[in-house]
Amino acid sequence: METANAACNAISDYAWETKTFTAFKLHRAVYHETRQRFPLSAQVVVRCLGKVADTYKSDKKRKHEFRARGAVVYDSRILKHYTDRQEVSIWTLDGRARIPYSVGGPHARMLEHQRGESDLVYRRGMFFLLATCDVPEDDRALVDDVLGIDLGIVEIATDSTGESFNGLLVEAKRQWYAGRRAILQSVGTRSAKCHLKRLAGKEKRFRADVNHCISKHLVKKAKDTGCAIALEDLSGIRDRVTVRRAQRARHHSWSFFQLRAFLAYKAILAGVPVVLVDPRNTSRTCHKCGHCEKKNRKSQSEFVCRSCGHSAGADFNAACNIAARGVVNLPMVSSLAA
Repeated sequence: METANAACNAISDYAWETKTFTAFKLHRAVYHETRQRFPLSAQVVVRCLGKVADTYKSDKKRKHEFRARGAVVYDSRILKHYTDRQEVSIWTLDGRARIPYSVGGPHARMLEHQRGESDLVYRRGMFFLLATCDVPEDDRALVDDVLGIDLGIVEIATDSTGESFNGLLVEAKRQWYAGRRAILQSVGTRSAKCHLKRLAGKEKRFRADVNHCISKHLVKKAKDTGCAIALEDLSGIRDRVTVRRAQRARHHSWSFFQLRAFLAYKAILAGVPVVLVDPRNTSRTCHKCGHCEKKNRKSQSEFVCRSCGHSAGADFNAACNIAARGVVNLPMVSSLAA
């Protein structure tokens, strides 16, 4: 890993000095020199060239440097999975090594469909192999209805049947971790810094676990009831919406995109269609009569239509509007069943 990243740094030096950023041109220019300088196999050098070229695709304004133990890319020529005995044959400086691995049950089944490249990652004294799997999807059947899902901060998710998932526990965890980090940072002792390292990533993993549980439940519900899933397209919402200073931390830690991503990939695997709808005025429009007015939203949680008098939970009303828009936006291949 350290040798491969040293080779990446050497390739990056040449790429920056000569402004050569494509993998093909880098290969012609420095492949043989890299093979002579570093004891790497031909395919590992090819992967190093590809790694450097990929990083410069997104940013050509500065020279890129690679950490000594940064991730290393492997492909089928230098890495082979033996899923029957949970072992990999991986290329090293000393030749091929057979190394056992541990994997959870669902991921073990997915690993049977491993395709393409894998990343070897070193994190906190442990090695992780991140594999790409081409998992077959369920056939996408015709749907009978649309399940609208409103994503929020107080209520993490509310669907158009009225079921909601409260965010109080997530907010309590966020406040506890924020307070704990502030105290430990103010102390500044060696013990406090060690404690901070142990805390690192725990809040993030907790949020991911909550989002996994919510998305798994909603996808199963949609599949069991023959529904598609409709979500608001909230891209760029943090740039469009301003909040009070006291609410900034809570607003910017809102992991709506992660939940949407979890919903999307779980739905694809389950054969459930997903559509994104325009989020404008979903929380101000009455799903009964269609009247739209800012004053319809009496509070964060309460909706009362000033035209027809219909009252409901604000998030539930928004979820119903999302479901209605989802019916209109469904692709032809997922049109409602007769």
